[in-house]
Amino acid sequence: MTLVETLLIVLAGCAAGTINTIVGSGTLITFPTLLLLGIPPLNANISNSVGLVAGGITGTYGYRRELVGAKPDLRALMPMTFVGAIGGALLLLVLPSSAFRAIVPVLVALGILLVAFGPALSRWTERHRGQPAGTRMGPLVRLGVLAAGAYGGYFGAAQGVILVGLLNTLTSLPLQRSNAYKNVLGTVANLVAALVFVVAAPHHVDWAVAGLIAVGALAGGWVGSTVGRRLPPTVLRAVIVLIGLVAIVKLIWFP
Repeated sequence: MTLVETLLIVLAGCAAGTINTIVGSGTLITFPTLLLLGIPPLNANISNSVGLVAGGITGTYGYRRELVGAKPDLRALMPMTFVGAIGGALLLLVLPSSAFRAIVPVLVALGILLVAFGPALSRWTERHRGQPAGTRMGPLVRLGVLAAGAYGGYFGAAQGVILVGLLNTLTSLPLQRSNAYKNVLGTVANLVAALVFVVAAPHHVDWAVAGLIAVGALAGGWVGSTVGRRLPPTVLRAVIVLIGLVAIVKLIWFP
């Protein structure tokens, strides 16, 4: 690995840690970067999941004020994320790599759409909800978090956007509190998936890549919870969409 490649991975990890803390979808930065450097998709996805755990930890810590009093809610939601992430990670390992190559462009496209149209969707659901959403984590919220955890264990791009969308649509939590919950649940999903990969498929973990992403993401999580909150969301969304489109082109036309 050259010095330029090393710096690119660290910078991608930093950007992903920042974006994951603010809006989610940081994988749409790191995953395409690893593909462009010639790392096989399955190894890139698994190494990325392992590395981004570090950013989730610093991002969650940075949102600790928004998590005051959140223990009852998180006790209800974290087990759903835990179970979902195990299922998604095992599915990734059981399905052939050809299936991953076929599915991932669709998942990246879904992530791009959620990033691009997430604000409009949130406004639409707010207008058409019909009645105020409650703050309790009911069955529908738990089921949605379970599905998001499975998605996070399998791939994870835009998992944070999905979680914030769910919480904003189905509960009356303030946006910053929803974002804090998203950081906790996303970190749990990444950590659980990483443990599954390390135990069940260590040969797919590129530890050098995972370590470089972790270094960058560790700093990015802190940036995202402080300075990054002041960045225009439109700019972040534009960058994510652009890089996601590059990933789709790379996966389909240059596998």
